[in-house]
Amino acid sequence: MDLKGFDQPGGRAGGDARSVKVMIAGGFGTGKTTMVRSVSDIKPLTTEETLTQATADVDRLIGVADKTQTTVSLDFGKIGINESLVLYLFGTPGQERFWFLWNGLFKGALGAIVLVDTRRLESSFRAIEEMERQEVPFVVALNVFPDSNNYPVEEIRDALDIPEHTPVIAFDARDRASSRDVLVALIHHLRERSAVALEPR
Repeated sequence: MDLKGFDQPGGRAGGDARSVKVMIAGGFGTGKTTMVRSVSDIKPLTTEETLTQATADVDRLIGVADKTQTTVSLDFGKIGINESLVLYLFGTPGQERFWFLWNGLFKGALGAIVLVDTRRLESSFRAIEEMERQEVPFVVALNVFPDSNNYPVEEIRDALDIPEHTPVIAFDARDRASSRDVLVALIHHLRERSAVALEPR
């Protein structure tokens, strides 16, 4: 894959490699931490804390009742796509009470992955709105859970009001190759956008 031109937004990541900041966003329990863990070349930094009864009225566990931990700040990982490009991955917290952190996390991001749980589409509305508000190019990644319904991609696109030019991809956040494919799809999407979208934020 020819990635010439992706050296504009970031600095050198070592040798001739260039670094790019990518956000991993989405609603509560959509698999952001799982994706960062599965695809990172290094041991990822996570800020997960145990969910307690004290937060039961704050964190909406509808559809994710088995979830026992949650990200309270960010997840961080790194993956080398090839010798010329390294992606630094920043996973956002999904709960509404931590959304105030998002503005700082998005600074300098070239693009984003928005994770969606098709069992709970509404949980990712806020993340999609934030991408559009901050004008961050993104792709939508449908995380396939064991009990997910197999909706056609176009139905999901319509339900989330995703523009035709925005890629929507089904994947498994637990699988490294599947997660990497989503990141590569984001790179292709960024390349197809105008030169303005490739300017550092």
